Amino acid sequence: MHPTRDSARRTGTQSVTGKQADRPAPIEFYRQPGVQVTSESFTVAGRRFPVTELTQLKTARGPHDPLTVRAVVVTGGVLVAIGIAFGYTGEFYRLTAATYLALGAAAFLPVVLAFLGHRLRPPTHELWGRYRGEMILLFSSDQERQFGQLTRALRRAQEVARFGGVAEPVVTSSQPWEPPAR
Repeated sequence: MHPTRDSARRTGTQSVTGKQADRPAPIEFYRQPGVQVTSESFTVAGRRFPVTELTQLKTARGPHDPLTVRAVVVTGGVLVAIGIAFGYTGEFYRLTAATYLALGAAAFLPVVLAFLGHRLRPPTHELWGRYRGEMILLFSSDQERQFGQLTRALRRAQEVARFGGVAEPVVTSSQPWEPPAR
């Protein structure tokens, strides 16, 4: 311990095991059930990643819901089969106006299914990153707000780790800066 320093422990610090040196306590940026972001680590579903070992963070959208994709493909396939069947019979000129309206509505059905599937079951938001040389999926959520908060918190944690634990800029003067008078 340095002789000019106060020997009392500062609040908000913790002792490094087995040493007298103090380091600042980790700053918590985000906490929800199963997810925590501090200035030292990112923990999700019980898996802990040191913030300093995460690089190349990227966001992406996951695949569309399989149920939506299947519904659109099956509906489209049925409509193509109906079209082929009517084409071989050559009976298009004998159909009534109501039949043409029903076929038009049926052709519009895959578009409606795709729209509803995208609105009710949107693709997930994914956070990817390189951890120990391997690109892995770190976090996935279908809630845009939660995903945005977590991503911003993780980027702030990386900045704090990069600047040696300084969470806010160091103030060198108590007076605010003013432009020089002319």
